[in-house]
Amino acid sequence: MPANKTIAIIGSGSVGASIASALILRNVSSTVLLVDVDPKVAEGQSLDLTDSLFLSSSHVKVGTYAEAGQADIIVITAGAKQKPGETRMQLIEKNYAILQNVITNMSPINPNAKILLVANPVEILAHITQKISGLPHNQVFGSGTFLDSGRLRSALGRKLGVNDTAIHCYVLGEHGDHQFVAWSSATVGGVPLLEYPQLKEVDLRALAHEVKRKAYQIIDLKGATYYGIGACVSSLCESILNHQCHIRPVSCWVEKYQCYVSVPAVIGARGIENVIDIRLNEEETKSMESAVEAMKQTIVHYT
Repeated sequence: MPANKTIAIIGSGSVGASIASALILRNVSSTVLLVDVDPKVAEGQSLDLTDSLFLSSSHVKVGTYAEAGQADIIVITAGAKQKPGETRMQLIEKNYAILQNVITNMSPINPNAKILLVANPVEILAHITQKISGLPHNQVFGSGTFLDSGRLRSALGRKLGVNDTAIHCYVLGEHGDHQFVAWSSATVGGVPLLEYPQLKEVDLRALAHEVKRKAYQIIDLKGATYYGIGACVSSLCESILNHQCHIRPVSCWVEKYQCYVSVPAVIGARGIENVIDIRLNEEETKSMESAVEAMKQTIVHYT
């Protein structure tokens, strides 16, 4: 565990608490700081999480926005959820106001802090957060399609009879309607995924749709998703603090597109150490262009 490192979590609901629990049990940082617009919620989560500290070397406490602004990593889960009949733009407007308030209350922010967005739509909110905070692009990014890619690898692992870690296959573009799978570059143990005979009878479009809809299935059954994203964010934080340089598909600034988009990136001490220019076929390139265009049509209001 890196000494004297603090991870602040803005928003102490189910997602924030699940992230905190994963951080604590993995001993990712010495201190986990919980901040919420309702201090009672943060206090309750802190008391509950304290019961797991006998398995960890971490500490958990309730903090202020000003304290969070000085953390090494700031995880923002706070954000409004889309209501029935509400447009995407209306949701973004509400979350824009929330982000402005959060970042203003955290200012001045530690110039070396890494801000990790978890609220949705994550690519758009990462773009907005970078603009408001003024931090370099590499220090502000979102969880992106990391969870989607994990779900895809699990589904493929079951069909191929191999461990998920042997599969290199990414969901790209956007954590949302414009996501797509980069099938052409996928490999398993160094062998192109599409050459595996077990996949000859598999409807890849249906599989991608199934992965895309899994979150909705969970929400229909229990109201929200949080354990998977908790594990993903914990892994990202660990890669930053320990400079592990893992490659993860996250919402990051891509220079050639001039916007935030979900692509594989090297995650290390600087945040985004490098963006991987993954090889795409013609159809996948069009899908990426469609995702980028959708982003740009939205972010033009916040540029």
